[in-house]
Amino acid sequence: MNPIIRKAAIEDIPSILEITQEAFAKYAKEAQVPGNLSALSETYEKVEADLKKKTVIVAILDSRIVGTIRFEMLADKIAYISRFAVRLDVHNCGVGKELVKAAVEHATTQGAQIAALHTASKMAALVRLYYGLDFYIHSTATDRGYIRALFCRDLIDGVNINLEAIMHL
Repeated sequence: MNPIIRKAAIEDIPSILEITQEAFAKYAKEAQVPGNLSALSETYEKVEADLKKKTVIVAILDSRIVGTIRFEMLADKIAYISRFAVRLDVHNCGVGKELVKAAVEHATTQGAQIAALHTASKMAALVRLYYGLDFYIHSTATDRGYIRALFCRDLIDGVNINLEAIMHL
């Protein structure tokens, strides 16, 4: 299955919200996240604002949006990836891998020197996915009540960027 990958549009917001809710509910349960993840209370207006501020990408299979990912360019040429979500009925079909690859490609064209993201260290499938896409664990933190790993991928050789500013995003 090769999904069509494209930048998101305003008409994609309902699907993005639905996919995010579904995927992050599973994430919260499996990672044993205490409290409520902000992704689970995201609004139409928040996604609309992200479409203006961040790069938002969707994956489409059979004319249906099945995945989404966002990133924003931060200081020091860091592309910070967030809200990575795939419909549960297409997990393990390669959609997630294609979304992450697309985000990294877009970030590279925008001058990023490093791509970074957080995920729960208990999410073995995500950890394997990120390692398989040349990410590595920079550090871990428990500031949100569970162990979150900061994953990074160097997009140019010899990059040496201080990631302190994004460790607690």
